[in-house]
Amino acid sequence: MKKFSFILLSIIALCTGCASNPMMVSAIHQIEPPETDQAQVIFMRDTFVGSAINASLYDVSGDQPEFIGIIANGTKVSYTTSPGPHTFMVVSEAADFMEAELAPGKTYYSLVTPRMGAWKARFSLWPIKSEVNAEYQLDSDEFAKWQRNTKVADITDKALGWYRSNKPSVMAKQAKYWPVWQTKSEADIAKRTLTPEDGI
Repeated sequence: MKKFSFILLSIIALCTGCASNPMMVSAIHQIEPPETDQAQVIFMRDTFVGSAINASLYDVSGDQPEFIGIIANGTKVSYTTSPGPHTFMVVSEAADFMEAELAPGKTYYSLVTPRMGAWKARFSLWPIKSEVNAEYQLDSDEFAKWQRNTKVADITDKALGWYRSNKPSVMAKQAKYWPVWQTKSEADIAKRTLTPEDGI
């Protein structure tokens, strides 16, 4: 039954045209480092599962979500911000979060990973960490592959227009799923947190 559901959801995803990407994707694979008084987070996505579905990214550290961009499969989206504590959110059918403590002048990486939801893929944000026992590691062949396989995607007016139209839905999902995130154990949240040492 699970196999049938997965196949059905894949067909629905392929037929809905959700993969139309309002971001500007270039052939560039590398991103310039941040200024010494700023920090940078690069969100990457490279997976077959849920590849027909896009997700949107936000910095929700303040009162209002700050739109980072829309991430399609095979792309990376960079976000330059102030050092210090941040909370990031990914939204599709649902919302999920990642914590971060960013150091100045450093670049951090996060992997956007899919999981199947009720009607389309949901997504999670995972920190790519310096720890050898982390779920996703900087010093790994997989990280090098994600770097090679993802192209830079930049925000466009079309993407900003999409966000303005969908902001009420985004904020509703943040309000619904943030309490769920807060029920996680300290150990689980630690696995989903970028620390200063994870920066390059």
